[in-house]
Amino acid sequence: MAKTMSEPRVLFYVQHLLGIGHLARASRVAAALAADKFDVTVVTGGSKVSGFPGPDVKSVALPTVLAGNAGFSGLADEFGNAVDDEFLARRRDLLLEALHQINPSMVIIEAFPFGRRQMRFELLPLLDAIKAMSPRPKLLSSVRDILQERTKPGRDEETVRIIKAQFDHILVHGDPSFATLADTFPLAKEIADKIIYTGLVAGPDPAEPSEVFDIVVSAGGGAVGLDLIRSSLEVAKQSAFGGSWCLITGPNLPERDFKALSAQAPGNVRVVRFRADFPSLLKGAELSISQAGYNTVCDILRAQCRSILVPFAAGGETEQSVRAARLDTLGLAIALPENSLNADILGNALAAALAQPKPSSHMLDLGGAERTAEVLRHLL
Repeated sequence: MAKTMSEPRVLFYVQHLLGIGHLARASRVAAALAADKFDVTVVTGGSKVSGFPGPDVKSVALPTVLAGNAGFSGLADEFGNAVDDEFLARRRDLLLEALHQINPSMVIIEAFPFGRRQMRFELLPLLDAIKAMSPRPKLLSSVRDILQERTKPGRDEETVRIIKAQFDHILVHGDPSFATLADTFPLAKEIADKIIYTGLVAGPDPAEPSEVFDIVVSAGGGAVGLDLIRSSLEVAKQSAFGGSWCLITGPNLPERDFKALSAQAPGNVRVVRFRADFPSLLKGAELSISQAGYNTVCDILRAQCRSILVPFAAGGETEQSVRAARLDTLGLAIALPENSLNADILGNALAAALAQPKPSSHMLDLGGAERTAEVLRHLL
């Protein structure tokens, strides 16, 4: 009788460059794998974020690289300096060293080759190293349901070539009744035999809130949400709505901006960088105002909270706009364009949202983390 491997080793690579959404989703999946008795090592390469990748998994932190700007042009170190070839070569070598030390039975790479082309300097050597191993680990790509649309000719074809040559499966963390990979990846039919839908990777049902705010405003990691927070603060100061507000700026908002916002906040407004109990705050809130990142939307759907979504759209980003528009169509959110946001527009949306009943239910599958563990166990 063949011996069952009770704790298969998994190397999970995730690189966040601007926000923390990729890291948060990967951390939820890694936690579910660990709960299912996988031996998980998460290899990270972005800025350190408290609480991630989580207490139940091992982690390896590569030297930090960040996006050079909001348009994801170029790479910088944690101090904002452009990185050189020597720096990148050291990262590559540390990643390959981690691969051989862990000796995994599975490798999961978040986003690549659909995204993270900036990391090809280390990911292509990683793919070659995996291919040369004996036994060869299973190789999977982990992607969200809605991808950034590509405009440069040949990019999608290159993605398909890499997948066909190297990857065993594509884990699409979405509910196909809401969005399929083909909706934002035109060549999905060519790799249809490798695609596995897991459901949306949401957290568990939130606990009852220890503190209640009527309106919760959040800006994800905070690197690109300043205008949203500023507009919300103006609405809080001007609006006839006299409820309590919590403005969560995100850990990456520059300190000078955080101090300026805090100094302007009236007595019914709390300005904080981070709340570990964010899902619980949504459960107790009358309204959420946020960008339309994957993880924030999953938290909103889980809490069944009214929602105003202002999708991040700078630098040609399309993913959040697609998600927000679909939720608006389903009656699960009010979507506003980022480029024309001001206090008047946001204030009118706030009044409209509060006039609606809270969403009582929806049919979207939010069990993607646990389902991913089931899928991987089956693949073994």
